[in-house]
Amino acid sequence: MEMQRQRRYFAGKFPERREIAVKPDFTLGNCGEICYNQDTLWDQRTNRKGAVMLGLKEKLTLYGFNNLTKTLSFNIYDVCYAKTEREKRDYISYIDEEYNSERLTKILRNVTDRIGAHVLNISNQDYDPQGASVNVLVAEEAMMDSARRLKDSVMGHLDKSHLTVHTYPEFHPDNDISTFRVDIDVATCGKISPLNALDYLIGCFDSDIITVDYRIRGFTRDVSGKKLYKDHDINSIQEFIKEETLAKYDAIDVNVYQSNIFHTKMLIREIDLANYLFHADPSELPPQTRLEIKNKLYREMTEIYYGANLY
Repeated sequence: MEMQRQRRYFAGKFPERREIAVKPDFTLGNCGEICYNQDTLWDQRTNRKGAVMLGLKEKLTLYGFNNLTKTLSFNIYDVCYAKTEREKRDYISYIDEEYNSERLTKILRNVTDRIGAHVLNISNQDYDPQGASVNVLVAEEAMMDSARRLKDSVMGHLDKSHLTVHTYPEFHPDNDISTFRVDIDVATCGKISPLNALDYLIGCFDSDIITVDYRIRGFTRDVSGKKLYKDHDINSIQEFIKEETLAKYDAIDVNVYQSNIFHTKMLIREIDLANYLFHADPSELPPQTRLEIKNKLYREMTEIYYGANLY
């Protein structure tokens, strides 16, 4: 039975896990100034190439560059009630397959498009027994255009714009609650801002608890030489999240405006058991059991939200 909120839990039916390994040999294409490194990931199950590793042969020219660094750290938790050992293992297996490195790579590629950047290099990895990581090096489209025009000019290397994602499926044998954590970091230099992808990222995951940190570091200058410590207006991270998304959560801000540091935490408001039970239908459970499960879910979410053992 397909669950709501994009949760797809199927009793006894999970896709087989794909093991990914790095193919040891690679070749470099002869494509001029911007050269793609054809190092590939090899899918042992299908015996064919996986994600292509893209890289630059030459450094990118930095001229009239905006030196502000903007960093978005996005952390979500998905919580599930899984009582038996089998339910716990099946939940972890489902999550591990649903959010493997291939799926995460697609998400980060979409983020790159949304913030107006260009992919330079991708590195991804699935882990045993569970978890995945993806790292994407990006540059502004304007910098790519400049590099294509100035073939013989190499003045600097844009090495601070990147996207990373790591997943952490987790359960404990003495606890009926299993969790899935995703950490995403988007760091950009120049005019592009990672905040443009925030609402999209929230929609990509079943987010029960969300923690978002945004910081602007460094400075740039205007044409008269005056230092500028930020290049856009912001009072709260919530300004960059759609109202219909915010309506589903309770949210609080902790901001340090003098240091351009912004922090927002969000906790899902409604707990619909149909979204949190694994291999079970809430209508088949006694009312007292449903209440006990709801209380366990609420306590787990509350402790994660406040970062403290409250119960």
